Amino acid sequence: MDPSPGGLGAVSGPARLAGPDEGLSAQELALATRNHGLPLEALRYDVTPPGLHYVLVHYDIPDTAPDTWRLTVGGRVLRPLDLDLPGLRARPAVTRRVTLECAGNGRALLGPRPVSQPWLVEAVGTAEWTGVPLAALLAEAGPAEDAVEAVFTGADHGVERGVEQDYRRSLPLATAADPAREVLVAYAMNGAPLPPQHGSPLRLVVPGWYGMAHVKWLREVTLTATPYTGFQQTAAYRLRQEPGDEGEPVTLIAPRALMAPPGFPDFMSRARVVRPGPVPLTGRAWSGHGPVVRVEVSEDGGAAWTDAELVRDPAHPWAWAAWRTTWTATPGLRHLAVRATDATGRVQPLAPPWNRGGFANNLVQRVEVLCAPAPTAPPQPPAA
Repeated sequence: MDPSPGGLGAVSGPARLAGPDEGLSAQELALATRNHGLPLEALRYDVTPPGLHYVLVHYDIPDTAPDTWRLTVGGRVLRPLDLDLPGLRARPAVTRRVTLECAGNGRALLGPRPVSQPWLVEAVGTAEWTGVPLAALLAEAGPAEDAVEAVFTGADHGVERGVEQDYRRSLPLATAADPAREVLVAYAMNGAPLPPQHGSPLRLVVPGWYGMAHVKWLREVTLTATPYTGFQQTAAYRLRQEPGDEGEPVTLIAPRALMAPPGFPDFMSRARVVRPGPVPLTGRAWSGHGPVVRVEVSEDGGAAWTDAELVRDPAHPWAWAAWRTTWTATPGLRHLAVRATDATGRVQPLAPPWNRGGFANNLVQRVEVLCAPAPTAPPQPPAA
């Protein structure tokens, strides 16, 4: 990294871990105001309204003009494509309901904390994405025999750890061209054109994969004969324990269940208050490895668990499932928890899976709840 005056190192530092007593920095707070998570009460919606869906923007939201936008499909292909938006929309379209989760969801709950976007558990949302199947575009372009990966380039440009770059990610060609994976080049969200923060006018949607794979403001698809080794593929989004580790790549979403907070909140602490008696508990659960098959709830922080009712919709295999149960609340401070198990046997852990990037932390959610009797009516003044 270049530390000289005018060098990128002056504004773009290396990745680091927070010190033992270090609070959130001004830079992290600035990231937290630019990006936003799902208010957990919005788990009530099967499909998240766009303004409530989580947002992570690596650099700036680019200034895009849909009437001049073009998507190219090139590299190791037999018939390169150069498409405008009307040309894309003229092709057969599909709509898929897909749950997206940021790979850094849960980062701020780790210790030591990786210094970056300080997500708790709210970096998730589910939308109905409409667009053209990527597999159809790749079949039209005709991959060359030596093509092994598809590289996706967005229009967002910035610098990260001293490296100036357009945002780029790749997928194995076997994944990108698989009709069963249902990867989309999407131009609509919940039946309307993509909002600017969600990738207008085009974005990639990769069902089951963490959000870093869903390249926004998509302008190029390039097939390559060798694996892509760009920054976002080999420097970022790796599960590393030490700085020099090669690490495993971040790919499919780990199982997670979230609870819509019961009762009502304190403004500052967000601590929850309920009244004694039956309290409905509801939420959502999802996994990129396979459907969620079990959701369990605890009222004692995870010492004992009971099964919740799971409601899956087979019409939407890439979307979260609903769950519900009823908890009988008794006075006192309670520590609710919820965890998911998917069809591959993966279960949310009780201890956070730590790594230097703070990725894929699917630690069980814990919700502190005070069960308090309802206040008694104030005494009435005596009659005159």
